[in-house]
Amino acid sequence: MSSLLADLNPQQLAAITLPHQSALVLAGAGSGKTRVLTTRIAYLIQSGQVSPYDILAVTFTNKAAKEMLTRISAMLPINIRGLWMGTFHGLCNRMLRAHHQAAGLLPAFQILDSSDQLAMIKRVLKSLTVDEKEFPPRQVQWFINNAKEAGLRAKNIEVNDNMTRQMAAFYLAYEQRCNKEGVVDFPELLLRSYELLNRNETLRIHYHDRFKHILVDEFQDTNRLQYKWLKLLAGMDSETCAAVFVVGDDDQSIYAFRGANTGNMVEFEHDFKISKIIKLEQNYRSQATILDAANALIQNNSGRLGKNLWTAEGKGAPLRVHNAPNDFDEAAFIIDEIKALQAEGVALSQIALLYRSNAQSRVLEHSLFSAALPYRVYGGMRFFERQEIKHALAYLRLIANPDDDNALLRIINFPARGIGARGLEQLQTIAREQGGSLWAAALHKYGGEAMLSGESEKPKKGVAEFVRLITSMRQDCAALPLPQIIKQMLTQSGLMGHYHIEREGADRLENLNELINAALSFIHEAEDDSLSAFLAHASLEAGEHQTGSIQDGLQLMTVHAAKGLEFHSVFLSGLEEGLFPHENSRNEVNGLEEERRLMYVAITRARHRLYLSFAQTRMLHGQTRYNVPSRFLNEIPESLMRWSQSVQKTKDGYSEFNIKKRLFDLTIPNSELGKTGVMSQQTQGVQWRIGQAVSHNKFGTGKIVNYERQDGNARVQVNFDRSGMKWLLLEYAKLTPV
Repeated sequence: MSSLLADLNPQQLAAITLPHQSALVLAGAGSGKTRVLTTRIAYLIQSGQVSPYDILAVTFTNKAAKEMLTRISAMLPINIRGLWMGTFHGLCNRMLRAHHQAAGLLPAFQILDSSDQLAMIKRVLKSLTVDEKEFPPRQVQWFINNAKEAGLRAKNIEVNDNMTRQMAAFYLAYEQRCNKEGVVDFPELLLRSYELLNRNETLRIHYHDRFKHILVDEFQDTNRLQYKWLKLLAGMDSETCAAVFVVGDDDQSIYAFRGANTGNMVEFEHDFKISKIIKLEQNYRSQATILDAANALIQNNSGRLGKNLWTAEGKGAPLRVHNAPNDFDEAAFIIDEIKALQAEGVALSQIALLYRSNAQSRVLEHSLFSAALPYRVYGGMRFFERQEIKHALAYLRLIANPDDDNALLRIINFPARGIGARGLEQLQTIAREQGGSLWAAALHKYGGEAMLSGESEKPKKGVAEFVRLITSMRQDCAALPLPQIIKQMLTQSGLMGHYHIEREGADRLENLNELINAALSFIHEAEDDSLSAFLAHASLEAGEHQTGSIQDGLQLMTVHAAKGLEFHSVFLSGLEEGLFPHENSRNEVNGLEEERRLMYVAITRARHRLYLSFAQTRMLHGQTRYNVPSRFLNEIPESLMRWSQSVQKTKDGYSEFNIKKRLFDLTIPNSELGKTGVMSQQTQGVQWRIGQAVSHNKFGTGKIVNYERQDGNARVQVNFDRSGMKWLLLEYAKLTPV
């Protein structure tokens, strides 16, 4: 036991050794939260308080779950297979598989990933003769998923307008189609699991009695339904309530757009009667200057639970802040500093270049390529999302459940069998008339003796060939182990042959062979090695938000993608109003506070060096933007920063910008107010500043965001609240300070 609890700080030790009670652990960035979670589980088991069978642990990614299991296995010389650990979706899938009948599901129900769900919605809309321009499928998908994550079925949606009425009708039709085909989407896994526990008292009591301890990672990212599921599972209103141990950081809640609700942390404190929050504030990642900047910034958010990060790692270098005339100069500065870091011995893989929007990466990538600096855009396509793998999984899904229409539509004509749109429409018509699946329609029309009838029409012959293929594959694979099923399918389906002759098929063939390796790894780790279990695993992996391990080379990524990662040095580019914080945040409730949390996450990725940069002009989305530095720069103490700026070539040669530090502190000189240097009566005596609130008799109120001299005249750019961006000659603009 002593070795298990060695080298812990007092707060970590207090959290790990808590008695049987619910707890809220506020874990700051780099404070060792994963160690606390894993050691807490190992401590409970090793001290004899519980067995692995009594514990349920929830993480947000399969990668995190695997890492935690590996750590626990290294701590304990016992079998921990009875431990339930995984993502919300993974654990709900496990529960529904075990109780499929009570949940109203087929034993081998399949999971639709996001793209399969969208394809299903398109088919539903088509069957209802809906105009996709009027009701875009992605909008319908968003509506359905939001409703499910709020715990609402189609029949429970409150209808106040015609749009909602139509969407609820689409949701109902989609729900009926999913039930008919025996498939579920990701939000359905959680909703159906919640409904199962809510209505089935016997099952609910079973899980109350089983799970003595429930541990939840990244609790700030939970949505409303996930929290309700946890409360139900814990039995908070019963005498045998589980001890719920949640770890999170409200300052790192950056997924509101996915439904994350930071209010869950405050509600948890109240619902589970938490007497004292344990705060992990000692940071083991970053130097003090970086942490001081992060603390100063996040204090501007309201309603925080409150913590202050500190470190024993020393003060460190000041933050470098760079003011560039344009985005190419910004990129040039970044490249110069990266080369300087390389000269100091910092590996490229330990340097990250972060940005708020993916659109920013084009200039950065071009500049890196020109400088011959190797880089990787973090967040590329994942294994189970690759085209050839999705084709292979569709064949496997049909082997497991031939009534899966999405899978059938994906590969009925791949490799090509001469089945076109007309042939598919005929099949869909038969399916509608019979009220069954496309497979049932194909089997009725082209199965049995119909396959041998010698019909020569190409679509009919192609469908008959497909029916014969799937029937044969199902028979041939029935008694085979999982890896052999995949190997047999790859050959029999024609996928291997197709990609073998494809011009650039070598990589795809390697991926298909890797699918067999994935199956071998799966059966080595899983309790259930069936085809259905493997397909569920593949769908869950494809639904991951996180990407694979970091590779060599400079790392480029959005700030969202950087969460959970750390680097020796971090460059954060594009710190401009409208970009970071993003302009959309002005129209969202608490949008600015979420953007500030995102900035906090970006800052705390850095261990030793942090570089912040912005550009006065930037080409984005095909337009030149004239920028004001981000307000977040103003929220970091001046004493922590060292400013630099580019030089600009003028008619007189190179000279420094007259903008010394912060563009929004600039006063427009009186000498630049007109051709003659004489102010108009309207502007006389006014000291105009960038960032100043102004009013215009036509355009309304707004803020000055930029100014420039053009043909001897001074003009200002104003971002009006109602009218957007306008350039106005200052002498004639009739602006009034607000």
